[in-house]
Amino acid sequence: MGAGPVTGEGAAVDGTPAGRARGRDVAGVVRAYVSLTKPRIVELLLVTTVPAMMLAAGGLPSLWLVAVVLVGGSLAAGAANALNCYIDRDIDQLMRRTKRRPLPTHVVAPKQALVFGLVLAAVSVTIMAVFTNWLATLLTLGAIAYYDLVYTMWLKRTTPMNTFWGGVCGSAPVLIGWAAVTGSLSPAAWALFAVVFFWQMPHFYALAIKYKDDYARASIPMLPVVASARRVNAEILLFSWLTVAASLVVWPLGMSPIYGATAVVLGGIFLLEAHRLVGRSRRGEPLRPMRLFHWSTTYLTVLFIAVALDALL
Repeated sequence: MGAGPVTGEGAAVDGTPAGRARGRDVAGVVRAYVSLTKPRIVELLLVTTVPAMMLAAGGLPSLWLVAVVLVGGSLAAGAANALNCYIDRDIDQLMRRTKRRPLPTHVVAPKQALVFGLVLAAVSVTIMAVFTNWLATLLTLGAIAYYDLVYTMWLKRTTPMNTFWGGVCGSAPVLIGWAAVTGSLSPAAWALFAVVFFWQMPHFYALAIKYKDDYARASIPMLPVVASARRVNAEILLFSWLTVAASLVVWPLGMSPIYGATAVVLGGIFLLEAHRLVGRSRRGEPLRPMRLFHWSTTYLTVLFIAVALDALL
């Protein structure tokens, strides 16, 4: 009948070179749309969400609720990132770090990326509205709007304080997860929010140091581009210390020594790495900023694993 080979399920497969090429094209487009959502960033956001839900519940919350928040939160973060790619398509093509993204490489058209992001946003907010509560839903909608309309379109392009004020949306998943469980926000929720908020400065300043020339080429006023090394060093140390201080504030808000000991040890290593980066800068040595960047990711991940374990024990 002219059909290709048949799989065990009885579906025809086109084994011709043209058919294989079409398959590769489809797979490539799917990968491009997935990459618009920036899955690695989504993963990091979810690392903070679930432990916050567990602490809010005083143990393991409803698995159904966890699944809803994970799906809704992933779609919301993916929507915000896809819309970010749409808005930033002009500067992404100027930066070596981003020029291979789907829009600069024309794998996905701008209109398609815009529609994709808006659909993801609508679906995510709908899921949160139907299955959680009004506070979690408003926080989800607000995080998407703030990231794209306030941070991406305005702050990122106009002020070196963009990382500071942009930290609000990166910290929002903690509040969203907490609100989904309790319908309110307690001091412990705000303390965890503060940990993630302050953490973002040394984390992203390290990345901006690494890609300083890229940001300068795109006229993005990241702090390492427009400020002196002394100013950057001071802010890295300030916000690293504030991150650790906020993590210790969480301890007396219902946490056990398991969390406390973890926060102290992790915080000490985090501060040591931040001071090492600043020391290398002051001595005029190679900075190696990605050491702090990668360690800060490990720090946040392990700290929130400790939050989850503490909630279970």
